[in-house]
Amino acid sequence: MLKYILKRVIISVFILLFVMLCIYALMYALPKGYVETRARELATKPGNIKTYEELVTEMKARYGLNRGIIGGFFVYLSHFVRGDFGDSWYYTIPVTEEFNKVIWNSFLLGVVSFVAEILIAIPLGVIAARKQYSKTDYTVTVVSLIGISLPTFFTASLLKLIFAVNLGWFEVSGMHNGRYTPGVTPPAVYFWDGVAHFVLPALTLIIVSIGGLMRYTRTNMLEVLNADYIRTARAKGVPENKVINKHAFRNTMIPLVTMLGGSLPGLFAGALITETLFSIEGIGYSAYYAMVGGDIPFTMFYLTFMAILTLLGNLMSDVCYALVDPRVRLE
Repeated sequence: MLKYILKRVIISVFILLFVMLCIYALMYALPKGYVETRARELATKPGNIKTYEELVTEMKARYGLNRGIIGGFFVYLSHFVRGDFGDSWYYTIPVTEEFNKVIWNSFLLGVVSFVAEILIAIPLGVIAARKQYSKTDYTVTVVSLIGISLPTFFTASLLKLIFAVNLGWFEVSGMHNGRYTPGVTPPAVYFWDGVAHFVLPALTLIIVSIGGLMRYTRTNMLEVLNADYIRTARAKGVPENKVINKHAFRNTMIPLVTMLGGSLPGLFAGALITETLFSIEGIGYSAYYAMVGGDIPFTMFYLTFMAILTLLGNLMSDVCYALVDPRVRLE
């Protein structure tokens, strides 16, 4: 098992290096005057103490833009392994400082949505498979298809219209009511106001994500329930709940861990569209405005961060295979 994990880690490192090379190559392929334009903009910002020429020289040296793609990539990589990600051009602070400021908002939103997705989608998928072609099955199928079909921006706009504009239960956007000030407003009031602002973004993520997981769970559960060993267990008089929960569901989990492992990036990487639509100051929100503002350092960091999370999600899926299926451990 340890040998298998070590092998997967080594492969993931090589994949990450290749992805980072692609990201750097895309940045390097930007028009040659782009750095000069950004340096000119930074030179005119309040609080800047460097001249235009100093900024151009510093930016080219920092990202190896005068050494070719391969040479420049190794310059960028040398900074990366030391934890030096540079200063954000858009936020004018170190990239890691902006990252630390917003990452926990995305993590909180992602964890709540992820847990709710599992608690809703998997049980409904199992119930739909147990009651195939019943009204329950058709209802779950319709709900899952609606969730799969609705775009994020449409779902968010619809929830805003219903619950914020028409009913007035929640705010349209933002993380806190403008009347409340941290340190002045009572902590309990400020806390629950923040929770209320997270309800609609979390509900948006849940609606657009449960459909696929419900369908996936139902399909795999039906396949397992039609297997010979399930029919044998039923013929022997094994109680139905034991057949479902002990025999069928565990085998259903084998393909499910792939889908759940792939959800790891969503816990930390932020929901770019949802956070932007609701003005939730998470990593996706910051990355969106950094990309629009031409912030190359933050964009490169965000894309690399996404690649690392994706590789970690795949690695966790492989390890979960071994935990769920003993045959993987034997191989």
